[in-house]
Amino acid sequence: MDVYETVTSRRAVRGFTDQPVPLEALKRVLSAAAWAPSGSNLQPWHVYVVTGEPLAEIKKRAGERVAAGDPWDEREYEMYPPALKSPYRERRSAFGRERYGALGIERDDWEARQRAAAENWDCFGAPAALFCYIDRDMGPPQWADLGMYLQTVMLLLRAEGLHSCPQMAWSVYRKTVAEVLHPPDELILFCGISVGFEDVTVDHVRTGRAPLEETVTFVDSSGPAIACGTLQGIPWSGRRRPVPATVSTRRARTPLQRAAAVDPRVRAGQDSAHPLQRATPDPARGRPAWPSQRNHITALGET
Repeated sequence: MDVYETVTSRRAVRGFTDQPVPLEALKRVLSAAAWAPSGSNLQPWHVYVVTGEPLAEIKKRAGERVAAGDPWDEREYEMYPPALKSPYRERRSAFGRERYGALGIERDDWEARQRAAAENWDCFGAPAALFCYIDRDMGPPQWADLGMYLQTVMLLLRAEGLHSCPQMAWSVYRKTVAEVLHPPDELILFCGISVGFEDVTVDHVRTGRAPLEETVTFVDSSGPAIACGTLQGIPWSGRRRPVPATVSTRRARTPLQRAAAVDPRVRAGQDSAHPLQRATPDPARGRPAWPSQRNHITALGET
């Protein structure tokens, strides 16, 4: 499948057949998704692949809670800011209108809305689910890493002919999931992902996307000064720092060469205070060692 087709055909499917998902396909997907980027290669994701009786038990227990009207588990993270501002508020409202409108549910029919929402905890009939956790000590950058990983997983599922639906809804029944999976206490359940083959008899609406000019700003560079953005016209008066024509930053292979590409004092060997000029030989590797530079790269989370 073409990469663009993979991206544009991925959507949150809310109707699956009971056709089993091949375990080997899930193993291929998750093995390849492990190459998703993460700062300093922390790989902060913890995923439980659940099928068969364990998944049926989770669905059963969640369904019993829904039927009994049990309150949701307290949130361990905020799904959305308490006061969602524009344009995000309007986008969420538009999604609700499209989603429930496609089901023929009126805005004020809360009982029908609740029945539709309850399908989340049956995984929309999917025979497989991923429950995705992150260590509670992790910060926003690691949550971003988890998001990149999960997007990679969902795109690879498309390459296998499978569909998925990411569901933060599972976080409010996290205790029910934990009763079956018994995750370590240090993990937070971020979401579940229903996985399976799409039931094409289920009607769905493809939610729209904001036009490019609402979410992307192009800052064009033509000549010595950086020109205005071509979409939003944001002025930019900064100038590029000239790079000496005698040194190619593209071809610079060592930290010292890269520093010399932009700093004439290093290039001339005159800046003895520069950490790269003070590098000491590394006999074991037969080349200069860069202890301070290596520490800086680690602190920046280079991968």
